[in-house]
Amino acid sequence: MKTRILFIDDEPRILQGIQRTLRNMQQEWEMSFVGSGREALDTLSQKTFDVVVSDMRMPGMDGAQLLTEVKKRFPQIARIILSGHSDQEFIMKSVPIAHQYLAKPCDAEALKSAVMRTCKVRGLVAEDSIKRFLSNIDTLPSLPSLYVEMMEELKSASVCVQKMGEIISKDMGMTAKILQLVNSAFFGLQHHVSSPFQAVTLLGIDNIRALVLSVHIFSHFDSQKLSTISLGRLWDHSFLTANLARAIAKEEDQKRVVIDDSFMVGLLHDVGKPILLLYSPERYQEAQERARGKKISFSEAEKEIFGVTHCEVGAYLTGLWGLPESIVEGLAFHHDPAACQVQGFGPLLAVHVANVLEQEQAQSDIQEAPSPINREYLATLGLLPRLPVWEEVCRKVLQRGEINE
Repeated sequence: MKTRILFIDDEPRILQGIQRTLRNMQQEWEMSFVGSGREALDTLSQKTFDVVVSDMRMPGMDGAQLLTEVKKRFPQIARIILSGHSDQEFIMKSVPIAHQYLAKPCDAEALKSAVMRTCKVRGLVAEDSIKRFLSNIDTLPSLPSLYVEMMEELKSASVCVQKMGEIISKDMGMTAKILQLVNSAFFGLQHHVSSPFQAVTLLGIDNIRALVLSVHIFSHFDSQKLSTISLGRLWDHSFLTANLARAIAKEEDQKRVVIDDSFMVGLLHDVGKPILLLYSPERYQEAQERARGKKISFSEAEKEIFGVTHCEVGAYLTGLWGLPESIVEGLAFHHDPAACQVQGFGPLLAVHVANVLEQEQAQSDIQEAPSPINREYLATLGLLPRLPVWEEVCRKVLQRGEINE
Protein backbone atom coordinates (compact mmCIF):
# COMPACT_ATOMS: atom_id res chain seq x y z
CA MET A 1 0.00 0.00 0.00
CA LYS A 2 1.23 3.48 -0.87
CA THR A 3 2.07 5.96 1.87
CA ARG A 4 -0.57 8.69 1.97
CA ILE A 5 0.64 12.25 2.56
CA LEU A 6 -1.41 15.44 2.86
CA PHE A 7 0.30 18.78 2.14
CA ILE A 8 -1.32 22.03 3.36
CA ASP A 9 -0.27 25.55 2.33
CA ASP A 10 -2.33 28.65 1.58
CA GLU A 11 0.03 29.64 -1.27
CA PRO A 12 -0.88 27.72 -4.48
CA ARG A 13 2.58 28.23 -5.97
CA ILE A 14 4.17 26.52 -2.97
CA LEU A 15 1.88 23.51 -3.34
CA GLN A 16 2.58 23.40 -7.08
CA GLY A 17 6.32 23.52 -6.37
CA ILE A 18 6.08 20.64 -3.90
CA GLN A 19 4.00 18.65 -6.38
CA ARG A 20 6.61 19.15 -9.13
CA THR A 21 9.46 18.38 -6.75
CA LEU A 22 7.95 15.11 -5.59
CA ARG A 23 6.59 13.93 -8.95
CA ASN A 24 9.09 11.06 -9.05
CA MET A 25 7.65 9.71 -5.77
CA GLN A 26 4.20 9.03 -7.21
CA GLN A 27 4.87 5.29 -7.44
CA GLU A 28 5.46 5.14 -3.66
CA TRP A 29 3.36 7.99 -2.28
CA GLU A 30 -0.24 8.98 -2.75
CA MET A 31 -0.18 12.76 -2.27
CA SER A 32 -3.00 15.23 -1.75
CA PHE A 33 -2.71 19.03 -1.69
CA VAL A 34 -5.09 21.50 0.00
CA GLY A 35 -5.01 25.23 0.67
CA SER A 36 -6.36 25.66 4.20
CA GLY A 37 -6.65 24.08 7.60
CA ARG A 38 -10.41 23.64 7.29
CA GLU A 39 -10.05 21.90 3.96
CA ALA A 40 -7.37 19.69 5.48
CA LEU A 41 -9.63 18.55 8.32
CA ASP A 42 -12.43 17.80 5.84
CA THR A 43 -10.03 15.74 3.74
CA LEU A 44 -8.68 13.86 6.78
CA SER A 45 -12.21 12.97 7.87
CA GLN A 46 -12.88 11.34 4.51
CA LYS A 47 -9.62 9.49 3.87
CA THR A 48 -6.84 7.85 5.87
CA PHE A 49 -3.40 9.48 5.80
CA ASP A 50 -0.02 8.52 7.24
CA VAL A 51 1.70 11.92 7.24
CA VAL A 52 0.56 15.57 7.31
CA VAL A 53 2.94 18.32 6.15
CA SER A 54 1.61 21.79 6.96
CA ASP A 55 2.70 25.39 6.59
CA MET A 56 2.73 27.32 9.85
CA ARG A 57 1.31 30.76 9.11
CA MET A 58 -2.01 30.53 7.27
CA PRO A 59 -5.14 32.73 7.45
CA GLY A 60 -8.11 31.47 9.45
CA MET A 61 -6.61 28.35 10.97
CA ASP A 62 -2.82 28.43 11.26
CA GLY A 63 -0.54 25.41 11.24
CA ALA A 64 -0.35 25.12 15.02
CA GLN A 65 -4.16 25.13 15.33
CA LEU A 66 -4.48 22.59 12.52
CA LEU A 67 -1.92 20.17 13.94
CA THR A 68 -3.48 20.49 17.39
CA GLU A 69 -6.74 19.27 15.86
CA VAL A 70 -4.93 16.54 13.92
CA LYS A 71 -3.25 15.38 17.12
CA LYS A 72 -6.62 15.27 18.88
CA ARG A 73 -8.72 13.69 16.10
CA PHE A 74 -6.15 11.62 14.18
CA PRO A 75 -3.34 10.86 16.65
CA GLN A 76 -1.82 8.09 14.54
CA ILE A 77 -0.76 10.55 11.80
CA ALA A 78 2.82 11.85 11.72
CA ARG A 79 2.84 15.66 11.90
CA ILE A 80 5.48 17.74 10.09
CA ILE A 81 5.67 21.52 9.80
CA LEU A 82 7.21 23.01 6.65
CA SER A 83 7.44 26.75 7.18
CA GLY A 84 9.49 29.81 6.39
CA HIS A 85 8.53 31.47 9.69
CA SER A 86 10.74 30.88 12.70
CA ASP A 87 9.77 33.58 15.20
CA GLN A 88 9.71 32.61 18.86
CA GLU A 89 5.91 32.69 19.22
CA PHE A 90 5.27 30.20 16.42
CA ILE A 91 8.15 27.94 17.49
CA MET A 92 6.76 27.66 21.01
CA LYS A 93 3.34 26.84 19.56
CA SER A 94 4.69 24.17 17.26
CA VAL A 95 7.04 22.31 19.63
CA PRO A 96 4.29 20.42 21.52
CA ILE A 97 2.34 19.39 18.42
CA ALA A 98 4.85 18.81 15.59
CA HIS A 99 7.00 15.70 15.35
CA GLN A 100 9.38 17.46 12.98
CA TYR A 101 9.96 21.00 11.68
CA LEU A 102 11.43 21.70 8.24
CA ALA A 103 12.42 25.17 7.13
CA LYS A 104 11.49 26.80 3.82
CA PRO A 105 13.02 26.85 1.34
CA CYS A 106 13.40 23.09 1.72
CA ASP A 107 15.17 21.23 -1.07
CA ALA A 108 13.55 18.13 -2.52
CA GLU A 109 16.01 15.67 -1.02
CA ALA A 110 15.61 17.03 2.52
CA LEU A 111 11.82 16.83 2.26
CA LYS A 112 11.93 13.33 0.77
CA SER A 113 14.38 12.17 3.42
CA ALA A 114 12.25 13.48 6.29
CA VAL A 115 9.07 11.85 5.01
CA MET A 116 10.78 8.60 4.02
CA ARG A 117 12.45 8.21 7.43
CA THR A 118 9.13 8.90 9.12
CA CYS A 119 7.37 6.29 6.99
CA LYS A 120 10.17 3.75 7.36
CA VAL A 121 9.73 3.36 11.12
CA ARG A 122 5.95 3.11 10.93
CA GLY A 123 6.32 -0.51 9.86
CA LEU A 124 7.99 -1.36 13.18
CA VAL A 125 4.72 -1.19 15.13
CA ALA A 126 1.62 -2.98 13.90
CA GLU A 127 -0.95 -2.32 16.64
CA ASP A 128 -2.89 0.88 15.94
CA SER A 129 -3.50 1.67 19.61
CA ILE A 130 0.25 1.70 20.30
CA LYS A 131 0.88 3.80 17.18
CA ARG A 132 -1.70 6.34 18.35
CA PHE A 133 -0.12 6.39 21.80
CA LEU A 134 3.37 6.94 20.40
CA SER A 135 2.25 9.65 17.97
CA ASN A 136 0.62 11.51 20.87
CA ILE A 137 3.76 11.57 23.02
CA ASP A 138 5.30 15.04 23.10
CA THR A 139 7.58 14.52 26.09
CA LEU A 140 9.16 11.55 27.84
CA PRO A 141 9.10 11.62 31.64
CA SER A 142 12.43 11.91 33.42
CA LEU A 143 13.80 10.42 36.59
CA PRO A 144 12.33 12.60 39.38
CA SER A 145 15.69 13.35 40.99
CA LEU A 146 17.20 14.53 37.69
CA TYR A 147 14.11 16.59 36.89
CA VAL A 148 14.37 18.40 40.24
CA GLU A 149 18.09 18.96 39.73
CA MET A 150 17.46 20.43 36.26
CA MET A 151 14.70 22.75 37.50
CA GLU A 152 16.91 24.02 40.32
CA GLU A 153 19.74 24.73 37.90
CA LEU A 154 17.43 26.66 35.54
CA LYS A 155 16.17 28.81 38.41
CA SER A 156 19.66 29.73 39.59
CA ALA A 157 21.01 33.23 38.96
CA SER A 158 23.77 31.99 36.64
CA VAL A 159 22.92 28.80 34.77
CA CYS A 160 25.97 26.75 33.82
CA VAL A 161 25.84 25.28 30.31
CA GLN A 162 28.21 22.49 31.31
CA LYS A 163 26.03 21.60 34.30
CA MET A 164 22.88 21.54 32.15
CA GLY A 165 24.61 19.28 29.65
CA GLU A 166 25.65 16.91 32.44
CA ILE A 167 22.11 16.68 33.84
CA ILE A 168 20.51 16.10 30.44
CA SER A 169 23.15 13.52 29.47
CA LYS A 170 22.07 11.34 32.41
CA ASP A 171 18.40 11.28 31.45
CA MET A 172 16.95 9.43 28.45
CA GLY A 173 13.73 11.50 28.41
CA MET A 174 15.45 14.89 28.41
CA THR A 175 18.05 13.71 25.91
CA ALA A 176 15.50 12.36 23.42
CA LYS A 177 13.52 15.63 23.49
CA ILE A 178 16.53 17.90 23.24
CA LEU A 179 17.86 15.88 20.29
CA GLN A 180 14.49 16.13 18.56
CA LEU A 181 14.67 19.93 18.76
CA VAL A 182 18.30 20.40 17.86
CA ASN A 183 18.20 17.97 14.90
CA SER A 184 15.20 19.71 13.36
CA ALA A 185 14.80 23.23 12.00
CA PHE A 186 12.79 24.39 15.04
CA PHE A 187 15.54 26.86 15.89
CA GLY A 188 17.17 27.14 12.48
CA LEU A 189 19.94 24.68 13.38
CA GLN A 190 19.30 21.36 11.61
CA HIS A 191 22.61 19.70 12.41
CA HIS A 192 23.43 16.09 13.07
CA VAL A 193 23.87 16.48 16.82
CA SER A 194 24.22 13.54 19.18
CA SER A 195 25.98 15.19 22.10
CA PRO A 196 23.79 16.70 24.85
CA PHE A 197 26.56 19.17 25.64
CA GLN A 198 26.62 20.40 22.03
CA ALA A 199 22.80 20.44 21.94
CA VAL A 200 22.59 22.66 25.03
CA THR A 201 25.23 25.00 23.59
CA LEU A 202 23.45 25.29 20.23
CA LEU A 203 19.99 25.83 21.69
CA GLY A 204 21.19 28.24 24.36
CA ILE A 205 20.07 28.56 27.96
CA ASP A 206 17.37 31.16 27.17
CA ASN A 207 15.65 28.84 24.69
CA ILE A 208 15.92 25.86 27.03
CA ARG A 209 14.53 27.87 29.92
CA ALA A 210 11.58 29.05 27.80
CA LEU A 211 10.92 25.51 26.54
CA VAL A 212 11.04 24.02 30.02
CA LEU A 213 9.11 26.68 31.93
CA SER A 214 6.60 27.75 29.25
CA VAL A 215 6.13 24.76 26.95
CA HIS A 216 6.96 22.09 29.56
CA ILE A 217 9.06 19.94 27.23
CA PHE A 218 10.29 17.97 30.25
CA SER A 219 8.21 16.14 32.85
CA HIS A 220 8.87 13.51 35.49
CA PHE A 221 7.57 10.10 36.43
CA ASP A 222 5.21 9.69 39.35
CA SER A 223 7.37 6.95 40.82
CA GLN A 224 4.77 6.03 43.44
CA LYS A 225 2.43 4.88 40.68
CA LEU A 226 5.12 2.97 38.81
CA SER A 227 6.26 0.40 41.33
CA THR A 228 6.50 -2.30 38.65
CA ILE A 229 9.91 -1.08 37.53
CA SER A 230 13.09 0.10 39.22
CA LEU A 231 13.44 3.46 37.49
CA GLY A 232 16.76 4.16 39.18
CA ARG A 233 18.30 0.91 37.98
CA LEU A 234 16.98 1.41 34.44
CA TRP A 235 18.47 4.93 34.28
CA ASP A 236 21.76 3.75 35.81
CA HIS A 237 21.96 0.89 33.31
CA SER A 238 21.28 3.24 30.38
CA PHE A 239 23.84 5.82 31.49
CA LEU A 240 26.51 3.20 32.18
CA THR A 241 25.82 1.46 28.87
CA ALA A 242 26.23 4.82 27.14
CA ASN A 243 29.62 5.35 28.76
CA LEU A 244 30.79 1.83 27.93
CA ALA A 245 29.68 2.18 24.31
CA ARG A 246 31.55 5.46 24.05
CA ALA A 247 34.66 3.87 25.54
CA ILE A 248 34.50 1.00 23.03
CA ALA A 249 34.13 3.45 20.13
CA LYS A 250 37.12 5.44 21.42
CA GLU A 251 39.14 2.22 21.72
CA GLU A 252 38.40 1.56 18.05
CA ASP A 253 39.68 5.06 17.20
CA GLN A 254 36.38 6.08 15.63
CA LYS A 255 35.45 9.56 14.43
CA ARG A 256 33.87 11.94 16.91
CA VAL A 257 30.40 11.55 15.40
CA VAL A 258 30.53 7.76 15.91
CA ILE A 259 31.73 8.20 19.50
CA ASP A 260 28.94 10.68 20.27
CA ASP A 261 26.31 8.53 18.54
CA SER A 262 27.49 5.49 20.51
CA PHE A 263 26.87 7.38 23.75
CA MET A 264 23.42 8.52 22.61
CA VAL A 265 22.32 5.09 21.42
CA GLY A 266 23.52 3.65 24.73
CA LEU A 267 21.59 6.23 26.72
CA LEU A 268 18.40 5.74 24.69
CA HIS A 269 18.58 2.03 23.88
CA ASP A 270 15.96 1.06 26.49
CA VAL A 271 13.74 4.13 26.13
CA GLY A 272 10.98 1.87 24.81
CA LYS A 273 10.64 0.24 28.24
CA PRO A 274 9.28 3.28 30.12
CA ILE A 275 7.10 4.04 27.09
CA LEU A 276 5.48 0.59 27.27
CA LEU A 277 5.17 1.04 31.02
CA LEU A 278 3.29 4.32 30.50
CA TYR A 279 1.14 2.72 27.82
CA SER A 280 -0.03 -0.10 30.09
CA PRO A 281 1.47 -0.66 33.57
CA GLU A 282 -0.67 -3.79 33.97
CA ARG A 283 0.52 -5.41 30.75
CA TYR A 284 4.09 -4.38 31.52
CA GLN A 285 3.90 -6.17 34.87
CA GLU A 286 2.39 -9.17 33.09
CA ALA A 287 5.39 -9.21 30.73
CA GLN A 288 7.75 -9.14 33.70
CA GLU A 289 5.98 -12.07 35.31
CA ARG A 290 5.91 -14.03 32.06
CA ALA A 291 9.64 -13.51 31.51
CA ARG A 292 10.37 -14.84 35.00
CA GLY A 293 7.83 -17.66 34.85
CA LYS A 294 8.76 -18.97 31.40
CA LYS A 295 12.48 -18.14 31.80
CA ILE A 296 12.51 -16.16 28.57
CA SER A 297 14.01 -12.78 27.82
CA PHE A 298 11.98 -9.71 28.64
CA SER A 299 11.96 -8.81 24.93
CA GLU A 300 10.31 -12.13 24.12
CA ALA A 301 7.76 -11.53 26.85
CA GLU A 302 7.10 -8.01 25.52
CA LYS A 303 6.45 -9.47 22.09
CA GLU A 304 3.97 -11.97 23.50
CA ILE A 305 2.10 -9.42 25.61
CA PHE A 306 2.28 -6.23 23.54
CA GLY A 307 2.97 -7.60 20.07
CA VAL A 308 6.03 -5.34 19.97
CA THR A 309 9.34 -4.97 21.86
CA HIS A 310 10.91 -1.97 23.56
CA CYS A 311 13.50 -1.95 20.75
CA GLU A 312 10.85 -1.32 18.10
CA VAL A 313 8.91 1.16 20.23
CA GLY A 314 12.01 3.25 20.98
CA ALA A 315 13.06 3.24 17.31
CA TYR A 316 9.53 4.18 16.22
CA LEU A 317 9.35 7.25 18.45
CA THR A 318 12.88 8.52 17.78
CA GLY A 319 12.36 8.01 14.05
CA LEU A 320 9.08 9.88 14.22
CA TRP A 321 10.89 12.70 15.99
CA GLY A 322 13.51 12.88 13.24
CA LEU A 323 16.54 11.77 15.24
CA PRO A 324 19.58 10.68 13.19
CA GLU A 325 19.20 7.33 11.46
CA SER A 326 22.23 5.87 13.23
CA ILE A 327 20.44 6.39 16.57
CA VAL A 328 17.14 4.95 15.32
CA GLU A 329 18.89 1.85 13.94
CA GLY A 330 20.83 1.43 17.15
CA LEU A 331 17.64 1.36 19.18
CA ALA A 332 15.87 -1.01 16.79
CA PHE A 333 18.61 -3.64 16.57
CA HIS A 334 20.68 -3.40 19.76
CA HIS A 335 19.72 -6.98 20.70
CA ASP A 336 20.20 -8.31 17.16
CA PRO A 337 22.76 -6.26 15.19
CA ALA A 338 22.99 -8.91 12.47
CA ALA A 339 19.42 -8.03 11.43
CA CYS A 340 20.41 -4.47 10.52
CA GLN A 341 21.25 -3.68 6.92
CA VAL A 342 24.16 -1.49 8.03
CA GLN A 343 27.11 -3.77 8.77
CA GLY A 344 30.49 -3.11 10.37
CA PHE A 345 31.60 -1.31 13.50
CA GLY A 346 29.38 1.58 14.54
CA PRO A 347 27.15 2.82 17.37
CA LEU A 348 24.86 -0.21 17.03
CA LEU A 349 27.64 -2.72 17.58
CA ALA A 350 29.23 -0.67 20.37
CA VAL A 351 25.91 -0.60 22.26
CA HIS A 352 25.13 -4.26 21.56
CA VAL A 353 28.34 -5.22 23.34
CA ALA A 354 28.17 -2.54 26.05
CA ASN A 355 24.59 -3.44 26.98
CA VAL A 356 25.52 -7.04 27.74
CA LEU A 357 28.80 -6.23 29.48
CA GLU A 358 27.19 -3.68 31.79
CA GLN A 359 24.55 -6.13 32.94
CA GLU A 360 27.08 -8.92 33.39
CA GLN A 361 29.55 -6.81 35.34
CA ALA A 362 26.87 -5.12 37.43
CA GLN A 363 25.76 -8.62 38.48
CA SER A 364 22.15 -7.47 38.59
CA ASP A 365 19.56 -7.28 35.85
CA ILE A 366 16.58 -5.06 35.12
CA GLN A 367 13.90 -7.59 34.26
CA GLU A 368 15.86 -10.16 32.32
CA ALA A 369 19.12 -12.01 32.01
CA PRO A 370 21.23 -10.23 29.40
CA SER A 371 21.00 -11.67 25.92
CA PRO A 372 24.39 -12.95 24.82
CA ILE A 373 26.82 -11.04 22.65
CA ASN A 374 26.48 -12.25 19.07
CA ARG A 375 29.96 -13.73 18.72
CA GLU A 376 29.16 -15.26 15.34
CA TYR A 377 28.29 -11.80 14.03
CA LEU A 378 31.51 -10.38 15.45
CA ALA A 379 33.43 -13.20 13.77
CA THR A 380 31.89 -12.44 10.36
CA LEU A 381 33.08 -8.84 10.75
CA GLY A 382 36.55 -9.95 11.82
CA LEU A 383 36.04 -8.27 15.19
CA LEU A 384 35.81 -11.24 17.56
CA PRO A 385 39.49 -10.88 18.61
CA ARG A 386 38.64 -7.35 19.79
CA LEU A 387 36.06 -8.57 22.31
CA PRO A 388 38.56 -9.27 25.14
CA VAL A 389 39.98 -5.77 24.62
CA TRP A 390 36.50 -4.23 24.89
CA GLU A 391 35.73 -6.29 27.98
CA GLU A 392 38.88 -4.98 29.67
CA VAL A 393 38.16 -1.39 28.65
CA CYS A 394 34.63 -1.64 30.06
CA ARG A 395 35.83 -3.26 33.27
CA LYS A 396 38.23 -0.34 33.86
CA VAL A 397 35.55 2.26 33.08
CA LEU A 398 33.13 0.67 35.56
CA GLN A 399 35.84 0.40 38.22
CA ARG A 400 36.84 4.04 37.87
CA GLY A 401 33.29 5.32 37.43
CA GLU A 402 34.60 7.13 34.36
CA ILE A 403 31.97 9.39 32.84
CA ASN A 404 34.08 12.08 31.20
CA GLU A 405 32.87 13.61 27.94
